[in-house]
Amino acid sequence: MTKKLCCVILAALICVTALCSCGDIPERGGKPLIVCTVFPAYDFARQILGDTDNFELMMLLKPGSEVHSFEPSPADIINIKNCEIFIYTGGESDEWVRNILNSIDTSGIEIISMIDCVDAVREELVEGMEEEAEENDDAPQYDEHVWTSPVNAQKITREIYGAIAKKDESSRDIYRANTENYVSLLSDLDGKFRETVENGKRGTLVFGDRFPIRYFTEEYGLTYYAAFPGCSAETEADAGTVAFLIDKVRAEQIPVVFYPEMSNMKVAVTICESTGAEPMRFNSCHNVTDDEFKQGATYLSLMTENLAALRAALN
Repeated sequence: MTKKLCCVILAALICVTALCSCGDIPERGGKPLIVCTVFPAYDFARQILGDTDNFELMMLLKPGSEVHSFEPSPADIINIKNCEIFIYTGGESDEWVRNILNSIDTSGIEIISMIDCVDAVREELVEGMEEEAEENDDAPQYDEHVWTSPVNAQKITREIYGAIAKKDESSRDIYRANTENYVSLLSDLDGKFRETVENGKRGTLVFGDRFPIRYFTEEYGLTYYAAFPGCSAETEADAGTVAFLIDKVRAEQIPVVFYPEMSNMKVAVTICESTGAEPMRFNSCHNVTDDEFKQGATYLSLMTENLAALRAALN
């Protein structure tokens, strides 16, 4: 973690102490609070809660924001301190979370790290991918986009259900029914992805950007090439990386070059201009735009868009 972020967290924690001592706690109307750091956790919890109005649900990463530049505000830390359930990704990028949790009393909080709900896989460098300098070469780097596999999404959803049901036993049956219905929809989605891969003419994906869907390709046995690993902070690829991806698209006659949400699309467009491939978005679902959020985008709606994009890429 950078020195700048350490200073931000320290300053924020000081603010928490000062604000709490004055009784200045964010107003929530008396409802217990569920705090989620990113969109997938927020949406999974939203599906479990359904039409009930027993909790307030909050997402810290604002729609349209880039997670790699997120810094918690003092108000964010106060909300974490006073929530009933806290759901975060886990992994290296959430070191700020661990610092906060180590600084507060968490005895009354149900805490879920999504990366701990599944079998985590390490980041990898595939052929042609730019290598990024690491702060600690001895520490294993795990891919944090665990929800990109619908199978993992089911596991995470069940864990969140357990926490919600524990905090509100009176509505446990409602939450259980909502969870089972949602898991069934995720299972149907998983089946459609498997059918698409089985019927595809090829099994290789190309990303002209970060590669945030490692769990997805692992689940469905797909090969991939990309400019950067999934949690890379890089956005500008060198000439060698771009040339490699162009050659790969030409050699395998790959019709689609993907880019994730929040991408500047520069690398993907460059590859497509040189090969005739089509640039298409593949949602990692890490976050959504403000318009998408207001229009009711969900994990399922975004992954259904991915299903259509995958069909185009494999046929």
